[in-house]
Order: sequence, then structure tokens, then C-alpha cells
Amino acid sequence: MAAGNPGPVVPQRYIQALGGADPLVSMRGAPARVAKLIRGLSEKQLSKNPAPGKWSIKEIISHLADGEIILGSRIRFIGAHDRPAIPGYDQDAFVERLGAQRARGADLLEEFVHARATTVSLLKRLPRESYSRVGLHSERGDESIEALFHMYAGHDRIHEEQIETLRLALFPVGSRRKKKPAAPAKKKTAASRRRG
Repeated sequence: MAAGNPGPVVPQRYIQALGGADPLVSMRGAPARVAKLIRGLSEKQLSKNPAPGKWSIKEIISHLADGEIILGSRIRFIGAHDRPAIPGYDQDAFVERLGAQRARGADLLEEFVHARATTVSLLKRLPRESYSRVGLHSERGDESIEALFHMYAGHDRIHEEQIETLRLALFPVGSRRKKKPAAPAKKKTAASRRRG
């Protein structure tokens, strides 16, 4: 932060979700945390909506990937232009109209992985003083690069918690598909016992 700058204005829910973690470190680890949360879920499970109008796990991952592309664009505009206009977007329309349910969960996760890596790389190469540059968000007003990455780090945590809640609610441990039992071991013959 520049001297005299009180810091980024970040909504309290994102700060709470971040729980004091370094936002850049948290952002870097988010794709791996999401991958761990969905490990073992089938495509059908990833696509299951918990209720009408509520996102499936796959749609949440699509939202994270879309949001990351938006974040990268916003950071670029703010970093390169003086107080650029930053439009808001309808996240539900993105999920509904950009084919999230027709994509494989693994592909959506991969999109998030790559988009996030690109954003983190950009943040690392920007001069530190650029973090205080602002754009004019159409709904929230002045928003700095620093405020943006703090918000997105908290946003990740909120959606990770949402994925975990859905997984536990929709697919509790006891209802997971059981593995087929291993074939019984063949009895050793006298010849195999001697070799063995």
C-alpha cells in the first residue's frame, strides 16, 4: 500500500472468510484446495443441483473459472489505464449461458487452474505501487487492485466452503459408491508355497 493509504476496502464477509491468511498465498493454493474437495466425485455428482435455482458443484467451479478471467481483465485495465470503468456482470447468466453443465468438471477445474496461475503471475510482476491503482466499478465505486485480490481470495474460501457443504449434504460418506470387494486370494498349492 502507498503511504497514507488506509488499505483496500474489502467487504467484511471476504475478510472473515480469508481468516487472516495472506491473500496471495491463499489465491495460489485455491485450485489445489478445490481439486481436493471434489476428488472422487463422479461427473453425475458434480452436476447435481442441490435445489432448483441452486448451483451444482460443477457450476461453482465454472463460476470460479469465469470470475478469474474477469479478475485478470480488471487488474489489467486498472494497472494500465487511469481510473478505468469496470463493469459488473451477472454471475448467474455466466453460469447458465456459458455451458457449464455441458463441460466436464475436470475441464472446468483445469480452466480455473490456468486462469489463476496467469493472475498470480501478473500480480507478482506488477510493481508494488500498482496495487493502489483504482478503477471505477459500476456498482461498488473505486476499487483498487489490492482490494480486488483480497476480495477474490475471500471469495475462493466462501465457494470452497460451499463445495464442501454440498458434498457432505448430497454425498455423505456412507452413501458413496462402495468399492467392489477384492477377489478372494487363491489358495496356495504345495508347489507355490515352496516358491513363495
